[in-house]
Amino acid sequence: MTLALNPQQQAARTWFESLRDRICAEFEAIEREAGSDASFDYTPWDREAPGLNPGEGGGGVRGVMKGKIFEKVGVNVSTVAGEFAPEFAKTIHGAADSPAFFASGISLVAHMANPHVPAVHMNTRYLVTSKSWFGGGADLNPPLPREEDTAHFHAVLKAACDAHDADYYPRFKAWADDYFFIPHRGVHRGVGGIFYDHLECADDAGFDANFAFTRAVGDAFLNAFPPIVRRRMNESWNDEDYRTMLEWRGRYAEFNLVHDRGTLFGLKTGGNIDAILMSLPPMASWS
Repeated sequence: MTLALNPQQQAARTWFESLRDRICAEFEAIEREAGSDASFDYTPWDREAPGLNPGEGGGGVRGVMKGKIFEKVGVNVSTVAGEFAPEFAKTIHGAADSPAFFASGISLVAHMANPHVPAVHMNTRYLVTSKSWFGGGADLNPPLPREEDTAHFHAVLKAACDAHDADYYPRFKAWADDYFFIPHRGVHRGVGGIFYDHLECADDAGFDANFAFTRAVGDAFLNAFPPIVRRRMNESWNDEDYRTMLEWRGRYAEFNLVHDRGTLFGLKTGGNIDAILMSLPPMASWS
C-alpha cells in the first residue's frame, strides 16, 4: 500500500488490523477446542479503479476460515482512498460537493456449522470526506433464537455503550432494529444489536471520543460472541434444525444483496469482490 496516512488515519488502520488479529486468534482457539486444526487463510488485495496503479488506491486483506465450528467465517480489513463516482458521491455523508474519500475498517461475518450457534456480523469503520466520522456495530443472527444468548449479547453491548453515553444503547439498538429489517419479507434479519453511523470528528477531541467508543465496540464483540459459541457448539441438532438454518440463511443473503450499505459501498469503490461477498453463506435454501 502506497497511501500516505495522517496520524488519525494510521491510528484507525492500526486498531482495525489489531482487532482482526485478536478475533481470528480467538476463533482459531475455538476450533482447537473442538479438535480442529482449521486456520484463517489471508489474501491481500489492491483497490482497483480507473487510472490507478496497484497499491495507489490502498487495499486490504481478506481472511477466511472454514472449520468444524465455523462453517465459513470471513474477517476483512481494508484501507482505501480515491474519489467516488459523481452519482454515488451524492449518497455519501459529506461527499456531495467533493468526491475525495478515505476509508478504513474491519468487517466480519461468521456462519456456523451447528444451527444452535448464532451467525454474527460486526464491523467498525472510519471515513473521511469533507467530514470525518466513525460508524459500525454488531448484530446477532440465530436461526434458532435463545433468550439467554440474546440477553447476553445485548447486555455486553449495552455496557460498552453506557460507559460512553447513556443515550447510545437505546439509540443504536433502535437504529439496528430499523436497519437490519427485510422490508419485502416483513421480518428482522436477526435479534439485533447496535448500529451507529456519522459519529463526526469535527476536532481532535471528537476523534478521540468516537475512536474510543469504536474500540469499545470491538472489545465488546470479543466479550459477547465467543462465550455464546462455546455454550452452543456441542449441542445436538436434527434435520429440521438444519433446514431452518438454511432457510434463515436465504433471508440473510437477500438482505446483504439488496439492502446492505457495506455491500454497495464496496462494489461502488473498486473493492475486492470476494471480500465484499464473503458475507454470503456457503449454503442456503429458498423453499
